[in-house]
Amino acid sequence: MTRVAGIDCGTNSIRLLVADYEPATGELVELDRRMKIVRLGQGVDRTGRLAPEALERTFAACREYAAVIKELGAERVRFVATSASRDAENRDEFVRGVLDILGVAPEVISGEQEAEFSFTGATKELTGTDLPGTTAGGTTLDKPFLVVDIGGGSTEFVVGEDHVRAARSVDVGCVRMTERHLVVDGEVTDPPTAAQIAAIRADIEAALDLVEETVPLAEARTLVGLAGSVTTVAGIALGLPEYLPSAIHHARIPYATVREISERMLTTTHAERAAIPVLHPGRVDVIGAGTLVLLAIMERIGASEVVVSEHDILDGIAIKTAEEVEADRQGS
Repeated sequence: MTRVAGIDCGTNSIRLLVADYEPATGELVELDRRMKIVRLGQGVDRTGRLAPEALERTFAACREYAAVIKELGAERVRFVATSASRDAENRDEFVRGVLDILGVAPEVISGEQEAEFSFTGATKELTGTDLPGTTAGGTTLDKPFLVVDIGGGSTEFVVGEDHVRAARSVDVGCVRMTERHLVVDGEVTDPPTAAQIAAIRADIEAALDLVEETVPLAEARTLVGLAGSVTTVAGIALGLPEYLPSAIHHARIPYATVREISERMLTTTHAERAAIPVLHPGRVDVIGAGTLVLLAIMERIGASEVVVSEHDILDGIAIKTAEEVEADRQGS
């Protein structure tokens, strides 16, 4: 067994996974998984810089995670930073802070690398898996997979079978779209106007056009959705009294349900959305834009459903890190 820690720091949240990896089977055994909404990407689309308060929220989470990693004794730690820190002029300040707290420098990865990690984490256990709504004995989902990771600042698209065939990252995420189109005089329009919704949708459609230049979306046979916007839609669709990863993982949510939830998120007030038990407080103001991204993707490829995965880039980071540890051992 190899014990590793993976940290995924995105535009909206920072997440930790400490797990044991069994090289003989490729199995990842979770020891600790946690998430905090820190909104690192606050204002980045407008200012091009990471805000001081956003950095402090992120560093506070890093200090908490450092204590967990020390207690569990991870052999290697890998910190991956995504959209917000790619875009920021002052990302060196972020790098120094993380290095001081955790002893490792964050890898500010490309969107394409991000997509590969997401694909590894999301698809490793899908083939032959018993999924909700299927008959006993397992089901083999049709390939190619289209794995879509809807983040705060960007969305990653990757098509593949047992490995990545093509990937693309575009700058449409729930936080970026909210700040770009729904914030007026420092306040989020609540609920948004038809014109604001149309502006978000236009950005998403333009991004999908870019994706289709290099990623064969039309060839996808199974849509796999990752990250908070998608898992929140699943939790709402299932009517969960609280966020339950075991119920959400591998749930299959029909297109009609996604459309209904998106309309609801875009026509209710902040207070009404905040009253939904499964909706994290940090997502209340951005979930409408997140559902629009998912809905537009489903419509573009004609998907009848989305298979929701709780295993994503974070699992991919842990798996790849453990594989590197094993390779180092064999080479020494």
